[in-house]
Amino acid sequence: MNKLHVKKGDTVLVISGSSKGLKGKVLEVSPKEGKVIVEKANMVIKHVKPRRQGETGGRIEAEGAIYASKVQVVCPKCKTAGRMGHTVVDGQKKRVCKNKDCGEIF
Repeated sequence: MNKLHVKKGDTVLVISGSSKGLKGKVLEVSPKEGKVIVEKANMVIKHVKPRRQGETGGRIEAEGAIYASKVQVVCPKCKTAGRMGHTVVDGQKKRVCKNKDCGEIF
């Protein structure tokens, strides 16, 4: 099983690609593929076929998956994107902000 540095619900900053500089919430994580889906990032057009009588088809804009290596977690305290470390608190592994002025455990 592959582990990723982001979790569902994290706020992240996209650091490369067409959505570079965009901050958004992680909607879905796929550790097997190493990809995440971030709201309003990497928007793609899907063509939808009507499945039932009376239903309309068309083109729908949806978020596409991007590699997890292309996003950085935003610290909830200092609101800056950057690297994060890990530490053990009360027997549980927690994430910690690596910004020298912050050090927030989340």
